[in-house]
Amino acid sequence: MPVEPKIIVLDDDPTGSQTVHSCLLLLQWDVATLVSALKDASPLLFILTNTRALPSETAAAVTRTVCHHLKLALPQAGIHDFLIVSRSDSTLRGHYPIETDVIAEELGPFDAHFLVPAFFEGGRITRDSIHYVMQAGEPVPAHETEFAQDSVFGYHHSYLPDYVAEKTQGRIPADAVQRLPLAALRQGCGDRLLTLENNRCVVVDGEQQSDLDQFAQAVLNAARQGKRFLFRSAASLLTALAALPAQPVAAAAMAQYTRQGRPGAVLVGSHVQKTTQQLQVLLTAPGTVAIEVDIQQLLPGENADGIAARQHLLDGVLTQAQAAHGQGKTPVIYTSRQELTFVDTATRLAFGQQVSTLLMDILRGLPHTLGFLISKGGITSNDTLSDGLALVQARLLGQILPGCSVVITADDHPQFPRLPVVLFPGNVGDETALKLTYQRLSGVTA
Repeated sequence: MPVEPKIIVLDDDPTGSQTVHSCLLLLQWDVATLVSALKDASPLLFILTNTRALPSETAAAVTRTVCHHLKLALPQAGIHDFLIVSRSDSTLRGHYPIETDVIAEELGPFDAHFLVPAFFEGGRITRDSIHYVMQAGEPVPAHETEFAQDSVFGYHHSYLPDYVAEKTQGRIPADAVQRLPLAALRQGCGDRLLTLENNRCVVVDGEQQSDLDQFAQAVLNAARQGKRFLFRSAASLLTALAALPAQPVAAAAMAQYTRQGRPGAVLVGSHVQKTTQQLQVLLTAPGTVAIEVDIQQLLPGENADGIAARQHLLDGVLTQAQAAHGQGKTPVIYTSRQELTFVDTATRLAFGQQVSTLLMDILRGLPHTLGFLISKGGITSNDTLSDGLALVQARLLGQILPGCSVVITADDHPQFPRLPVVLFPGNVGDETALKLTYQRLSGVTA
């Protein structure tokens, strides 16, 4: 059996592991940490860069640092064959092409970079090079959804060659983008992959997992023949590349990870409409207590003394959360749902960081006897792992729902040892998904 390449994923929030299991998620990327993680037995490794929460210049700098350290760590770990994936399944939102450009500069040259946004667990498919979001059972072109209106990462095209031209500002024109439609995938595209060179941009269809399974086999075969590829993809491609067996503990049985059967906590930061709908359903579940964090109080000008207002908000939330836990209930702590507007992107990102810092202070103030934690939202989940829990790395247990990962903290964590933590993306699952996740960990189903 040939040695398969190590799959190294630079993940712009921690939810990209949502289709795999039993691998490491790194929150730090110094050379020593990378060397140790690259030696892990799992075929894949996630490096959680959280770049979607950062301005473009900072995102580029972080990506460059990770790649520079990888260049040093790979030979030390004895890794010669590897595939690099820039994972961002945020419905075409993220720092493309900034991140793939930096990766190509630092770790290239590559023969091609593939854009593979299909994410079946999240209801997103690509057909005839058009990316669709399934809504009420119907495929809607992604540019017609709320995601395309994102004030930071908005876009105007679902036809991927046009999307590439838009995002690269014409540097890669639409007619220079190669397409791998469904027919090509299903008939076999191996010969075409061998002809690629000079970091050619290729967009890849996918209607079902078997489409990407076939594509992944062609990729691996081409890699064995010396081709070097880079990917910008959602998580479904990782399932195909890693080809893992079933996870050790089934999703419906994950209550066995809950610490001593105790109530947990839910932290909700995502503001997309799907999250708000899921939150409303969750709050109908027995054993939950709603605690709203009125983030409008953090806006400049809302209070004469911003520091005092923030502390008052923090103290009030923690008092309610501790009281709920003392009653054997699960506090559901969520940011207020009203839409706020900002003068520019930089101001919006800065306010988002301020809100996240408050949420992490809330997390650190929660009772040490929590049974589990559910973190709702990609950026919120990254901050939960890196800041709130201050992890260097975490071991991925598997998925509690399609697209929702569960990790566990180390035995020696100073505040929450062996705490199961659900990383729940903002735009995954139906209206009942958050409630079902709570029920599976809490055992409260009445």
